[in-house]
Amino acid sequence: MKNIRNFCVIAHIDHGKSTLSDRLLEYTNAVSSRNLQEQTLDSMDLERERGITIKSHAIQMQYRHTDGEEYVLNLIDTPGHVDFSYEVSRSIAACEGALLLVDATQGIQAQTISNLYLAIEHDLEIIPVLNKIDMENAMIEEVSEQIIGLIGCKSEEIVLASGKTGVGVPDILNAIVARIPAPKGDPNAPLQALIFDSVFNSFRGVIANIRIMNGTLRKGDKVRFVYTNPEKEYEADEIGILQLDYLPRPEMSTGDVGYIITGIKVSKEIKVGDTITHVQQPCSEGIKGFEDVKPMVFAGIFPIDNDDFEDLRDSLEKLQLNDASLVFEPETSVALGFGFRCGFLGMLHLDIIQERLSREFNQDVITTIPNVSYYATTKREGRMLVRTPSDLPDPTLLDHVEEPYIQSQIITKPEYIGAIMTLCMEKRGLLTRQHYLTPDRVELTFEMPLAEIVFNFYDP
Repeated sequence: MKNIRNFCVIAHIDHGKSTLSDRLLEYTNAVSSRNLQEQTLDSMDLERERGITIKSHAIQMQYRHTDGEEYVLNLIDTPGHVDFSYEVSRSIAACEGALLLVDATQGIQAQTISNLYLAIEHDLEIIPVLNKIDMENAMIEEVSEQIIGLIGCKSEEIVLASGKTGVGVPDILNAIVARIPAPKGDPNAPLQALIFDSVFNSFRGVIANIRIMNGTLRKGDKVRFVYTNPEKEYEADEIGILQLDYLPRPEMSTGDVGYIITGIKVSKEIKVGDTITHVQQPCSEGIKGFEDVKPMVFAGIFPIDNDDFEDLRDSLEKLQLNDASLVFEPETSVALGFGFRCGFLGMLHLDIIQERLSREFNQDVITTIPNVSYYATTKREGRMLVRTPSDLPDPTLLDHVEEPYIQSQIITKPEYIGAIMTLCMEKRGLLTRQHYLTPDRVELTFEMPLAEIVFNFYDP
């Protein structure tokens, strides 16, 4: 256990996270040169094209340190976009350390700071890495000062690297071993394993990625999920470690990161953030932080030809197996006929589902303008959910309507404060806090109606 290091990489979109991960895999020989490709951990074509990570991935590397000892390094990759912040929080909870990756040509950006706060909340050891130092327009000194101002580290603690050329990769690996603590926990305690991701395999069912916090898990053990169906029993048909392929193991212990297959065929039975424990000797409580992922944005998806309605239903059901955060129910429109009312985490999530319907299932669909749900309270029937304008009760019967509000944190440079405040106030926003993170980065906190930012507020 003392030679295990579990870490994630925190970065803004397009700061070189996937490229740097490739270099780490290459240097530790975790992937053969034959299997190595650009963005090795990004399995979807969409991820490669857009340069974003949509699904989080994990992979184990074996690293021989200069002290002669072998170390097991578990890289738990995280999605980069704000829509997937819950998945990011669970991936971070499975780690003891994080690489804070900052692009030397762009400096610190919003998503980096947002995920950094999550990492600090979980007491992770932060290793700052300045990437793309080989670029002509790299601002090494200026961006280093930004990092020092943000996390209060010393300049010699910042690792200079280039994911493209491989410069600094040995320094990153040495820093991981030296600075990130080994996992804590008791291998003899009752089993506590955190599910930080799950994928659906058409042959094996749902495969859950897990990090064992306490206890030991063996193949064939009877297990249950603390938060989802706590009365139901499952068998650990197969357990193992995560490399490019799944590698079965007879036993996994405290600190290990790997996978478990229990034969579950429906992704809703395994939820990210849940805790796995033994049936015979259960843990006293689940790992904190679990929550049901709630859709924030709703839109209607209708087939162009009404005869394709059943095909669209099948396609959405198959997509839901891979993406449990997608919810849908049948809906009828006077203009568009039969279709589905779908719930998404955000605008990017909606965009990805549309693309996947088209590419993977050849479904040509019409998508209605996204909106959010309201609660209307009537004088007779009480509180009811309103998803479309046609659901709104007669105004004479209405007592009041509640709309969803969000707390939005916008990180910007001081020169843009005026324009951003004007934009937010036009969208019925209320400024509640203004805080300078560094001399050239300010955080504005607004309370705003969700409906105002869903459409046309920012470019996803």
